Amino acid sequence: MIKKPNSVKDVAIHLVAVLALGVGLIMLFFYVYLPNATSKDETVTVPNLTGFHIDDIDNHLTDRNLIFEVTADSGYSADQAPLTVLQQYPKALSKVKEQRKIYITLNAEKPPKVRMPKLVEGSLKSAQIQLKALGLEIGKREYVPHWAFGLVLKQSYNGNEIEEGELIYKGSKIDLVIGDSNSKIDFPAPDVIGQIYDEAVFEIEGYNLKVGVVLEETEEVEEDLPPGTITRQTPGSDEHVRSGDVIDLWVKDYEEYLKTRSDSAQASNLTANEL
Repeated sequence: MIKKPNSVKDVAIHLVAVLALGVGLIMLFFYVYLPNATSKDETVTVPNLTGFHIDDIDNHLTDRNLIFEVTADSGYSADQAPLTVLQQYPKALSKVKEQRKIYITLNAEKPPKVRMPKLVEGSLKSAQIQLKALGLEIGKREYVPHWAFGLVLKQSYNGNEIEEGELIYKGSKIDLVIGDSNSKIDFPAPDVIGQIYDEAVFEIEGYNLKVGVVLEETEEVEEDLPPGTITRQTPGSDEHVRSGDVIDLWVKDYEEYLKTRSDSAQASNLTANEL
C-alpha cells in the first residue's frame, strides 16, 4: 500500500506539538527541578529567641521557613517573664536548612518550690552560699548586738519566721537578723530581774554586754524567791545601752547561792573521780 505524503497541515501540527513539549520541559527544569535541586544546599540563620514569649515565636521563624517545638522540661528564671524562651537548640546564629525544627525551653509559669534550709546558728557567708544554691535570695538584713559577729540569729519570710524544711518558691527573699559584736547602736537593756544569776549572766553576755558590780540584796524582797535571784539591775530594762556596756546586779542571798553552787561543783567532781 502506498503511504500518502504528509500534508503541510500535518507537519505544522507536529512542529507545534514538539515546540510545546520542549517549552514545557524547559519550564519544568527551570521552575520545578532546578529550585528544588539548589534549595537542598541553601541555609538560613537561626534567630535569637531568648526572652521572647511563646506567642511571638512564629513571627520570627515563619519568614525564615523554620518551625519550633517546646521541650517537655521547663526551666525557671526570676529575671524572665513566664512562658518566655530560656534556651534554644540550635543556638542563635547557627546555619541550618529550611524546615529545620528549633527546640525551645520555656520559663515556667510558676517557680518551683524548694525546702527552706537552716540558716540560724550559722554564719552569714554560709547563709549566702546555701540560699544561692537553692535559688533563693537574701532580703533585709538587720544587725543586732551579739557576742558573735556575723552569726545568723533569725530567718524570716514576709515578716514571719520560717522553719527549716518549709516549702518556699524559688526566687523568694529571706530576711535575716545577724549578730554584730561591734554595733554602736543604742538598744534596750535586757530585763534579767527574776532570773537566777547564772542565767542572767548568760543573757547579758549574749547581748555583748558585761556584768559589772554584783551586790548582795539588802532590801526586803519576797521570801519565796530562791537564792541567786536577780532583784535589781542598773541600767534597767527601760534604759538604753550599747554593745560593751556593763550592767550591775543585785542578787538575793548571793553569798548563800555562791556557796551552794560551789558545793554542787565539788560534789560533781567527786562523783566523776569515783567513776
